[in-house]
Amino acid sequence: MCPVPSRSRELPALPAAAGSSCGRRVVGKKPALVMAEGELPAVLILDIGGTHGVLEDLAAILKKHFHLITMKEFLGNKEEMRKKIQSVFVFECRPTIDRELLESLPNLKVIANSGVGVDHLDLKMISSFGVKVTNTPHAVADPTADIGMALMLASARRLVEGCHIAVSPDTKYFAVDWLGVEVTRATLGIIGMGSIGYKVAQRARAFNMRILYHNRNRRRKEEEEAVGARYCAKIEDLLQQSDFVMLVVNLTPETHKLIGKKELGLMKPTATLINISRGAVIDQDALVEALQNKVIRAAALDVTYPEPLPRDHPLLNLNNVIITPHIGTATVQAIRMMAEEAIANMLAVLNDQPIPSEVFPK
Repeated sequence: MCPVPSRSRELPALPAAAGSSCGRRVVGKKPALVMAEGELPAVLILDIGGTHGVLEDLAAILKKHFHLITMKEFLGNKEEMRKKIQSVFVFECRPTIDRELLESLPNLKVIANSGVGVDHLDLKMISSFGVKVTNTPHAVADPTADIGMALMLASARRLVEGCHIAVSPDTKYFAVDWLGVEVTRATLGIIGMGSIGYKVAQRARAFNMRILYHNRNRRRKEEEEAVGARYCAKIEDLLQQSDFVMLVVNLTPETHKLIGKKELGLMKPTATLINISRGAVIDQDALVEALQNKVIRAAALDVTYPEPLPRDHPLLNLNNVIITPHIGTATVQAIRMMAEEAIANMLAVLNDQPIPSEVFPK
C-alpha cells in the first residue's frame, strides 16, 4: 500500500493495546473479561481478502493491536471464541450486526465502523446491549468532497460521453455543437453542511461559485464568510436557485427520499443533481422520470439504492446520468486512515479512555 502523505488533521495517538490491566467494563450483568499477560484483545471481522473481506494491508495494521478472528473462525468454534471478542470491525458494512450476533458476544464493548455513515447499524439495539458504536469522520471528509467535485465537473462537461465519443471506432469527426456547461461562477446548492459539505464549499469557492446551503443548524457567521456561503432556511429556496444541487446528508428517517418529484420539479431545467450521501436520500423512480422528461438537465450519483443497481434498472440506460460505484472514500490514503481511526476508537473504549468518534443513538 502506498504511504500516507502528511495530513493537516492529525489522528489522535493510538493508545497501547489493552493487556492484563484491561478488565471488561461491566454493563448490566455482563461478566468481566480477564486477559492473559501480553494477550492482544480480539476483534471480529468478516474475513481477510476476497470479495468482501478486510483488505490484507489493513489487516496487517489491525494485527499490530488486535488478534483477528474471522466470522468463519468464530462460527466454527463459537463457544471458545465468543468470550474473547471485545470489538467488531465493520468494513464496507460487514459483518452484519444483528441481535443474534450481539447475544452471542457477552464481552463485546465496541463496534467500530469504517466510514462515517452508520445507517446499516441499529444504534438503539446495539446500545441496549451496552455496546458503543464509533465511526471515522475525519478520514472520509476530503476524499468524499473530492468525488463530489469530480462528479459535478464530469457531468457539467459531459466527460463520460466525451470519452466514449473519442475512443469509439464509429467516430469520424467531433461535432462542434456538442456542448457542456460551466461550473465557474455557477450557483452550487449544498444540502447538508457538515464536515464534508463544508469541504465541498471550500473547493467550490476556488471555482468562484455562488454557494448556497441548507442544514439542520446554521453555520457560524465566520464559517459562512470563509467560504462565501449563504444559508437557506428553506430547502425550496435552494432548489429553485441552484445550477448544481449536491446532497451531503446522513441517511435518517427524516432524509429518506428527501428529494422526490416535488423537489425535482422545483429545480431549474438546466440544473444537475449530485448525490454523494446515500442512495435512498433520492426517490429514484422520481429521478428517472425527471431525467427522461428533462425536468432537470442531469444527475451524477456515487450512491444508489440498492448497490449495485439491477442491470435492467432504467437509470443505467440514460445518457444524462453518471453513476460511480460508491467510491467516495476509495483511495489508498482514506482506507488506511479509516482503519487507523477505527483502531484508535476501539483501543480508547477498551482502555476506558475518551473516545475520539463515538456515535450515539437518537
